[in-house]
Amino acid sequence: MTKEQLKDIIEWDIVNWSKAIPFWKKHSNISNTTNLKCLELGGRKGGLSLWLALKGHQVICSDLHSPEKDAKPKHLKHKVENKVNYQAISATEIPYKNELDVVAFKSILGGICRNGQDELKQQIVDEIYTALKPKGQFIFAENLKSSWLHQFFRKKFTNWGAEWNYLTINEIEHLVSKFSSFNYQTVGFWGTFGRNEKQRNFLGKIDNWFEKIIPNKMHYIVIGVAEK
Repeated sequence: MTKEQLKDIIEWDIVNWSKAIPFWKKHSNISNTTNLKCLELGGRKGGLSLWLALKGHQVICSDLHSPEKDAKPKHLKHKVENKVNYQAISATEIPYKNELDVVAFKSILGGICRNGQDELKQQIVDEIYTALKPKGQFIFAENLKSSWLHQFFRKKFTNWGAEWNYLTINEIEHLVSKFSSFNYQTVGFWGTFGRNEKQRNFLGKIDNWFEKIIPNKMHYIVIGVAEK
C-alpha cells in the first residue's frame, strides 16, 4: 500500500487510525477471500470503500445522502470506480437482509448518536447484524470515551466534543454480544490532541512508543472485528 493510498483511506490522524488496517487483515477475511459484497456506512469521502475495492471486493459506498459527489473522485484517482457504487443509506435502516459479507465503518456511532441518543447504538449494530450473511463480518474503528484529560479537552477545544457520544469498551462488548465472535484492540493516547495533521502524526509516533504501557481504557480508538 502506498502512502497516498493510506492517506486517502484513513483521511485524518493517520498514524493511529491506520492501525485498524493490519488488525482487520489479521482478524477478517478481507485479504484471503476475493469478490466479497461489502457495505461502507457513513462513507462520506469513501475511504474504507477505497480500501475494500483495492482488495478486489464489490463495495456499496453509502451515507445518509449519497456520497458519490465527494467519494467518486477519490475512487477514480485510484482506478477502482468499477468496484464501487453509491447509495443513500441510513445506518439505522439498512435495506439488506442476510446479503452482505462485510459491513464497515469508521467513526460514525458517536455522531449519529450525539446528544445522548444511546438507543441508536444498539439499533445500528442490530441492523448490521441483520444485513450480514451467516459468517459475515462487521469491521469498525470508533472513538472511545478515554481518559478524563481527553474528555476535558474535547469539550473545551472540539466544536462537537460536548455533543459527541463517546463509547466505552464495556458498552461495545454489549452492543456486539449477539455476534458469534468479537476481537478488538485499543490504540492511541496523544495523537488526538494535535490541532493539525502534522501535529497528529508527530504525536501518533509518540503513541507508537507509549500506548502499550497506557491502560486500554485510556486509549481513544477501538478497532474491532465481529463475526455473525
